[in-house]
Amino acid sequence: MENQTPERKKRIFSAIQPSGSVTLGNYLGALKNWAALQDSYDCIFALADLHTITVRQEPAKLRHNTLEAYALLLSCGIDPKRSPFFLQSHVPAHSQLAWILDCYTQFGELQRMTQFKDKSQKHADNINAGLFTYPSLMAADILLYQADLVPVGEDQTQHVELTRNIAERFNNAYSPTFTMPDALVLKGGRRVMSLQDPTRKMSKSDENVNGCVYVLDKPEDIMRKFKRAITDSEAKVHYAEGKAGINNLMDIYACVTGKSYEEIEHDFDGKGYGDFKQAVGEAVVEHLRPIQERFAQYSSDKAYLQQCWDAGAEQVSRIANRTLQKVMKKVGFVL
Repeated sequence: MENQTPERKKRIFSAIQPSGSVTLGNYLGALKNWAALQDSYDCIFALADLHTITVRQEPAKLRHNTLEAYALLLSCGIDPKRSPFFLQSHVPAHSQLAWILDCYTQFGELQRMTQFKDKSQKHADNINAGLFTYPSLMAADILLYQADLVPVGEDQTQHVELTRNIAERFNNAYSPTFTMPDALVLKGGRRVMSLQDPTRKMSKSDENVNGCVYVLDKPEDIMRKFKRAITDSEAKVHYAEGKAGINNLMDIYACVTGKSYEEIEHDFDGKGYGDFKQAVGEAVVEHLRPIQERFAQYSSDKAYLQQCWDAGAEQVSRIANRTLQKVMKKVGFVL
């Protein structure tokens, strides 16, 4: 009987910006799933620190946020022994390929990007070239590693579509060079909404401090925010159209407990919103407790964090530089 070569695992690339504290929305929408992906895929994870400077950063704060985000993602389940986890700025190939891809990205394509429009309005005093061309850097992030899949929320598929357009344009101009990545819309991921305005996504830029829960919030703060969550006047816990506040709380509760909407409705039949808000708050506190404990341990050991990101950068640089050399040769640079 012939020895069969084991099937190659599909490669995933995923990155998140270290721009301030991680919200419950970031965690339930993406980070909670990253740990599980490591079982089935060849994963590469990064902190996209180069992307953060499209908005003005205070240097000391950026360094602090980067250290905090790295420790927190380890706490959420990224295993650096199984999956390289590095800082984007530590691998120069990202910036080098981004410039080349800039020259294969059309002006009109960049103008259509939703994030550019949104950030231009929020930061009207700093509409810089990086804010406009960041999708080319994002494409470089993905294409450098010949990623098969990119985990995204339903509202982020536009970036993967543009990356595919750029890759196809380059492959057609020369010869097959880049793997064509697909968006992996995670079914388990939740689009968590603001607790104070459940028609809007939970965001750290929410003007109402009670609208956003952070993964590192103290238990008493988490409880306070859930108790003040906006609901409706019906006072019945069930999932339905027109009940954005309760639907959001049910989404969060389902995600941290693993219960179905039917089970939740059954458990809280005849109970008021006050009981339900209390239960959601307590479930979130308990779910986040082990993450917060691991974070306290990791964040106090900078030498270990540095050891992890150095090893990650060294590991991925081999893949990234191989792709970059291939691209530069095809474009016609003298190597």
